[in-house]
Amino acid sequence: MKSIDPNDFKVTDKIKLSKIPTLLKVKGDDDEKIEKLDKVQSKLSKQQDKMYAHNRYGVLICLQGMDTSGKDSLIREVFKEFNPRGVVVHSFKTPTSTELEHDYLWRHYMALPEKGKYAIFNRTHYENILVTRVHPEFILAENLPGIESVEDIPKDFWKNRIEQINNFEKHITQNGIIVLKFYLHLSKEEQRQRLLRRLEKEKHNWKFSLADLKERGHWDEYQEYYEEAINKTSTKDAPWYVVPADDKEMARYIVAQIIWDTMQKHTDIKEPELPENIKENIGVYKQQLENES
Repeated sequence: MKSIDPNDFKVTDKIKLSKIPTLLKVKGDDDEKIEKLDKVQSKLSKQQDKMYAHNRYGVLICLQGMDTSGKDSLIREVFKEFNPRGVVVHSFKTPTSTELEHDYLWRHYMALPEKGKYAIFNRTHYENILVTRVHPEFILAENLPGIESVEDIPKDFWKNRIEQINNFEKHITQNGIIVLKFYLHLSKEEQRQRLLRRLEKEKHNWKFSLADLKERGHWDEYQEYYEEAINKTSTKDAPWYVVPADDKEMARYIVAQIIWDTMQKHTDIKEPELPENIKENIGVYKQQLENES
């Protein structure tokens, strides 16, 4: 199986989602994909330990995609070798009453990674220009000045939110957070098959939700708004990657490889060295400890 080139998935020009394949045809079976993922997992885990010791950068992984696109299982498989102290997963659901007392980005600021750590956003701040755009009535819960009904939402409202998100990401990248955004590009037919499997296999029944069917009815709207969001917010320092997601094993490997390749560009990430005065006296300290026995 050929190596993954992140540039094949990186959004640098205007894209049309309908023109991008949801399945990447490659030679190799699932076992080979899993083996390649295992190797990248191991390297990422060791690199994260080094980043933790370096304590200068944080990494924000943003995962977006339609229901059943494989976000949960991707997180489980790609990051399972990480030291638990070095990675935190945040699944953003309907805002709580406390979160609604703040602006829509507040809860995302609060969940940003500490230096030396990874934060994974399973659904992200982009829900605020995706779900709320498909269902603009959700905006009313934010209790914004001048908006008492859907009809009160200004024409430039979504344009302004996209600009605010760009500014948010610009701010955090300028302050040491490495941002990688992945859209798991799933076909409508593959989603249908995955929803059917949730109904057919009893052990997966719990995953099924009527909300999934309701949102599936808005498929075309979501595709339109995803496309606009990706095109308007994929920047040099906070790029989007459109990852074919019909093959879960391949999608996981692609995401892991892109993260690895990106982190290799940060050549300043190194384990800190001991101060010279301590290095010169290591023998003394060692002897002192040995004499205690």
